Amino acid sequence: MRARTVAPLAALVLGGCLASKQDVFLLQNQLSTMQVASARADSARAAQMRMVLEQLVQSNDSMRAVGSRLAKLQSTVATDHYEMGRQILQIQELTGQSQRRLQELRASLEERNQMAAAPAPVAPSSGPVDTTSRPAPGGPGPAQLFQSSLDQLRRGSSTVARRGFEELLRSYPTSEDAPEAMVYIAETYAAERNQVAADSVYGLVVQRYPSSPKAATALYKHALSLRAAGRTTAARAAFDRIVKDYPRSDEAALAREQLRTLGR
Repeated sequence: MRARTVAPLAALVLGGCLASKQDVFLLQNQLSTMQVASARADSARAAQMRMVLEQLVQSNDSMRAVGSRLAKLQSTVATDHYEMGRQILQIQELTGQSQRRLQELRASLEERNQMAAAPAPVAPSSGPVDTTSRPAPGGPGPAQLFQSSLDQLRRGSSTVARRGFEELLRSYPTSEDAPEAMVYIAETYAAERNQVAADSVYGLVVQRYPSSPKAATALYKHALSLRAAGRTTAARAAFDRIVKDYPRSDEAALAREQLRTLGR
């Protein structure tokens, strides 16, 4: 009877022991499987991270290359703008020299014409001497007035130069030298640091002689004065007007460069 009771108990104990070992074995297998899966996932994530890092490195290299090319392009554009401005200034200087030389020739020609038109001296006569006054020879022509006034301005005599240019405008208001004479009047004021008067005269040049090439010159000088005074908005408007109203002038090219530096 006792043997019969012990046998089932032993079987149960042995069965319980066997079940526990099997569970442990299964658990070990599951752990191994999870470890393998985790290792594979870690490997995949590591591969993805390496790929992302490689792409970032490539992107950074590309951005640096683009930045380098952009910097070179900006440098090239700036150099081109500077060179263009320098060439324009050279052309203006050469043009100014040619105009000054032409002005000198015109003044000389006017002087010769006046000398040729002067009355010839009257031979002495045995009769009574006519003491009545004769008309004085004509005054200097516009070219002579312009040249003599310009010479005074170059010597630093701005007041004397201004008087000469003003006389030219009074005596020869329709002369081809009138617009440039008015520009120089403005420059005499600028030389005296009277920029308000200079800007006013620059405005008169544009108002009275809008179709003259000197209108663009006056407007450009006025725009530079505005920019120097810190009136950026007004300066930008003046530069825009030059580009719009005088697109083929040398000043238009200079105005475009000014607008670029102002961040149009």
